[in-house]
Amino acid sequence: MVIKILNAILTVGIGLAGALVLYWLLNKIAELLPTRWEDRVKPYLYILPALAAIGLYLVYPAYQTIVFSFANADSTAWVGLKNYRDLLTNSDFHQTLFNTLLWIIIVPTLTIIFGLIVAVLADRLRPRAEKTAKTIIFLPIAISAVGAGTVWRFVYDARPPGEPQVGLQNEIVTKLGFDPVNWLQLSDFRVNSMLLMVILLWAQVGFAMVLLSAAIKGVPADTLEAARVDGANERQIFGRVVVPQIRSTIITVFVTVTIGVMKIFDIVYVMTNGDFTTNVVGNQFFNELFTNFNNGYAAAIVVLLMLAVVPLMAYQVRQFRAEEATR
Repeated sequence: MVIKILNAILTVGIGLAGALVLYWLLNKIAELLPTRWEDRVKPYLYILPALAAIGLYLVYPAYQTIVFSFANADSTAWVGLKNYRDLLTNSDFHQTLFNTLLWIIIVPTLTIIFGLIVAVLADRLRPRAEKTAKTIIFLPIAISAVGAGTVWRFVYDARPPGEPQVGLQNEIVTKLGFDPVNWLQLSDFRVNSMLLMVILLWAQVGFAMVLLSAAIKGVPADTLEAARVDGANERQIFGRVVVPQIRSTIITVFVTVTIGVMKIFDIVYVMTNGDFTTNVVGNQFFNELFTNFNNGYAAAIVVLLMLAVVPLMAYQVRQFRAEEATR
């Protein structure tokens, strides 16, 4: 343990020292230029390392992924649009897309709803109780998705009838006199997928609560008092005064959670590996790449995912700029 900590400290120290040396060299290079050119070039030299990192670790891999999406399974021959045609005409992939769509619709919406409810209720507590409640609700976001899946396995676990039940839900079910239920195999009406969504909700509600609570606290007290003077009740004040004024925060949280949901993989992989109609696009990609060793299919799935995510990111950036322009 001590060695690991020392290695981490050493790594951070070397990284910081390397960054300082790099920027010192870039500054020296800028100073060699004439004064007029130094002022023009220096900002670009300072952002050069960041641009190089983005190009190396983001732009180039994205380009290479697009190229591989038009190649065969081992990326040795060009197959054109075959990977996309095969995926989009595959009934199993249709099920995967439909399941992913359910995640996209349900999880962000419920995250916003529960985040607002918890934020409003927590804000009504005394300061110390409010901090305690928010800390407890926020804690799950600190747990990795794999860890969250492991925790919830103990909630959904099912043992044969007559055996002691480890799973919390089946313990309750058997105490009520019913047989244990294998929750993760309940594919009718996507019950098992809904139960997996609960895990992500458990992890994301705290994130939504913190941002929405801060936005609610930022609503001017004068507008609330004016609404009360005009005879509005608390429900009307919240729906017609508070919510419109925190609209930009709600959109930001919604888009952020939606992008995270579109990439969801860990929870499904740990809990079911996509069996029993619980598969999602992220898990399908992982299985195509590391189980089926089909680089072409995996790359095509990633490209489809990128095409779906980019408009959301563009919309979020536009909303952020519009919000900044009004300040």
